[in-house]
Amino acid sequence: MPLSEHEQRMLEQMERALYAEDPKFATALEGSGLRTYTRRRVYQAVVGFLVGIALLMAGMVAQQIWVSVVGFLVMLGCAVLAVTGWRKAPKPGEQPATPGAPGAPGAPATRRQARQRRSMMNRIEERWQRRRDEQG
Repeated sequence: MPLSEHEQRMLEQMERALYAEDPKFATALEGSGLRTYTRRRVYQAVVGFLVGIALLMAGMVAQQIWVSVVGFLVMLGCAVLAVTGWRKAPKPGEQPATPGAPGAPGAPATRRQARQRRSMMNRIEERWQRRRDEQG
């Protein structure tokens, strides 16, 4: 759910205050942590995928179908984790996307879509206000 304009302004004020109060801590909290986390998650998924291959092979050699099935499921799960982690990772030099910002996951991709979403939300809010006013 995207933040309202008031909430975004409050968040920006808090960020500015944090930078003014402790710039070293604020820079430590920037996007590099998210990039490192997603990179580590992708690496873990690759290792898990290799473990899944080993289980699949071991199950075939030992003629234990259930071990092979578990290996395949581990491979599948790790592949999904790696792909989703790779797509969500911010590019080097890119600021991490904030929810509701254009280009953020779950946010509109283009300005036209953002305008349409905003106008839709305005219509919903107007309807809500009318209903509220009519009731009391």
